[in-house]
Amino acid sequence: MVSIAQALKRASRELDHAGVAEAQREASSLLQHVIAKDRTFLISHAEDRLGEEELKRFEKAIERRAAGEPSQYITGTQDFFGRAFRVSTDVLIPRPETELLVEAALEVMKADAVICDVGTGSGCIAITLLCERRDARAAAIDISEAALDVARQNAGEHSVQERIEFVLSDCFSALNESASQFDAIVSNPPYVAANALPGLQREVRDHEPLVALSPGDDGLNVIRRLLNDSPRFLKSGGHLLMEIGFDQGETIKQLVDQKVWTLKEIRPDLQGIPRIVILQKN
Repeated sequence: MVSIAQALKRASRELDHAGVAEAQREASSLLQHVIAKDRTFLISHAEDRLGEEELKRFEKAIERRAAGEPSQYITGTQDFFGRAFRVSTDVLIPRPETELLVEAALEVMKADAVICDVGTGSGCIAITLLCERRDARAAAIDISEAALDVARQNAGEHSVQERIEFVLSDCFSALNESASQFDAIVSNPPYVAANALPGLQREVRDHEPLVALSPGDDGLNVIRRLLNDSPRFLKSGGHLLMEIGFDQGETIKQLVDQKVWTLKEIRPDLQGIPRIVILQKN
């Protein structure tokens, strides 16, 4: 029999040797998940013994994390904008930077807005917008049916399934142009350049879906499609909001057709890196 304290000490050592940052915190989070208890319980019951099955599941989780698998895929969940979202290896793990995209979209959304989320993944962007604006409706697009399955589960868990439509589509290819007029289009597109992939953290490079990370080449293929195709699906005065890569701000400015778009802002993230592009259709 092994106590909580002993299991955590052993797991922290294993993760540290594997090069996992903040090994103690990661071990604690995984044990909390395995035994369905919070951090306070682990501290106050440090000498409690783990059951045999609990220990086996914890050791397996630590083994996966030591091999580089993100803890979010092990636990199956990630917090985003104050809500828990289901995630799997079929979708990108929601990140804090993308919450800035949601905040920007909320600023421009009118009453009864109809939005389109291109590359919805877990659905975290569209679903959060619907949770924040009870009068809004959304279309959530993804090229991956497996990703859409995850997004559907999240929509159900957050009780917005009646106000969201899921569409299997490569960008706008499956949409009817005459029937699809949105107030806002939002997207966290794949934007990592092909030559930057080897330099990504192993958790990202080896485990998150490549289709959600990189479109290949210079990383701007999907962004170009959004800039070129979105006007056909936006109402006059509607907005396109995109997350972009850390070094793409100046290039985006050159790609924007000023006859079509007014570039309202490229908003920085918490590190001061240009991150959120806000455009309005002329």
